[in-house]
Amino acid sequence: MFGRVKSLDAILATAQKKSLHRTLGWFQLTLLGIGCVIGTGIFVLTAVGAQKAGPGLMLAFAIAGAVCIVAALCYAEIASMIPVAGSAYTYSYATIGEFFAWTVGWALIMEYAIAASAVSVGWSGYFSGTILNQFLGIQLPAWLSAGPLAFGGAEGGLINLPALLIALLVTALLVIGTSESAKFNAVLVLIKVTALTVFIALTFTSDEFEAGKFNPFLPAGVFGGFGTGLGAVGAAATMFFAYVGFDAVSTAAEETKNPQRNVPIGLVGSLLFCTVFYILVAAGAIGTLGGQPIMGAVGVPLEAGSAELARQCAMPEHAEALVCSNEALAHVLRTIGFSGVGNMLGIAAFLALPSVILVLIFGQTRIFFVMSRDGLLPEVLSKVHPRFRTPHVVTMITGCAVAIAAAFFPVGQLADISNAGTLYAFLMVAVAVMMLRRTDPGRARSFRVPAVWIIAPLTIAGCLFLFLNLPSAAMLFLPGWTIIGLFVYFLYSRSRSHLGRGIVEVVDDVAGEETMLPIHPPKGS
Repeated sequence: MFGRVKSLDAILATAQKKSLHRTLGWFQLTLLGIGCVIGTGIFVLTAVGAQKAGPGLMLAFAIAGAVCIVAALCYAEIASMIPVAGSAYTYSYATIGEFFAWTVGWALIMEYAIAASAVSVGWSGYFSGTILNQFLGIQLPAWLSAGPLAFGGAEGGLINLPALLIALLVTALLVIGTSESAKFNAVLVLIKVTALTVFIALTFTSDEFEAGKFNPFLPAGVFGGFGTGLGAVGAAATMFFAYVGFDAVSTAAEETKNPQRNVPIGLVGSLLFCTVFYILVAAGAIGTLGGQPIMGAVGVPLEAGSAELARQCAMPEHAEALVCSNEALAHVLRTIGFSGVGNMLGIAAFLALPSVILVLIFGQTRIFFVMSRDGLLPEVLSKVHPRFRTPHVVTMITGCAVAIAAAFFPVGQLADISNAGTLYAFLMVAVAVMMLRRTDPGRARSFRVPAVWIIAPLTIAGCLFLFLNLPSAAMLFLPGWTIIGLFVYFLYSRSRSHLGRGIVEVVDDVAGEETMLPIHPPKGS
């Protein structure tokens, strides 16, 4: 059952044809990491994190950042060894075998799609609050701007129409082949970093900033309890969403000068910068507006995304509360007297977030595409449109699923579910790194994790720790999704696997070349 391991030699034989030129230094890698990480989470999830941890949101960012740093080092070693498409799915296939690779790929499919839904909901908040309300004077009715109360939406909510439309629009762009420009993306990164820097400067120098607003610092404690998603650790499990993207630095190891020195500097440097940046943004928001959570009858914070929290936020006394805002950072600046700057920040989020949705849906379709290419999913999913030359079938399926989830569920619940899949994938990457050190110690590695027998177990422990501090619904979603995946694997995929039938197929995602190598099927297949 666990014997099907994809030939690493077959994968690398094609990957080595790329002959990438090593040009990146530590500074370029650090900037790359900062650009990829800063974005969705800090714009969208600040209110959710404050409801879970209060001012302890600052500690939550530090905890999530620490887990990301050790995971990033593991990612860097294996990405430098296996620089091909497929991410953690391919890494697992070449080390642990097809069965676990399937579970990783199945989790990544869920992770990317749910993450795109979360960003779509976040974009909707800035679109409705800044573009429609502030600039056009249009107030969308609750039934068109939020999901049903039963799912954690607003009172009177029926469907989040802006979130649904932006997901479908981005899907249409991907189907016809429109991709984001690297230069345009760089401009968006500059806009995001500038907007957040201005936010920090204005909040820290505001007359509204008071040290007393940080007390109590941990209203729900450090540990809110396993399965509650509360406390600083529970918030860290949610704010982990704000760090996803650092793997772009890991996958650049093949293009890095002196990777053993520059890759860890770029990874750790960018994550440390983002962590400090996030802590300062959280401090500015809480110090000016206050970030105490809304408490329930038993003296603990109401669950973020719950129907009861939505009812409380609809009351006049909570109209200006940070934890009730759908566009938290713009809301803070407007409340303390910087409406114009707050609107500019809202526009920055409005412009930047669709590109994140595009990248996430594209990434999900790439995982689908690679698994279909391996024979584990129907070949129709890798069908290419005759005119647009894009995988239109899988893109449309993904886009519709993203749009439906965005239309009905709140951003916090979606982010937690997405994080469950991400944490599992990172855990498996750490396992793969240790296995390769044992099974293939002589293999060339342009970057080696220092003290791997400490760092990799720390990554596994950190991912498990954050997973167990997600809300119980998010924790249960992953095994539930996995059970569905196991039915698909054993009823369909295992018998149709190319590897199981004696064929290894490798496609180089840069050169666009394909290599098919016949092999002997592993025993027991």
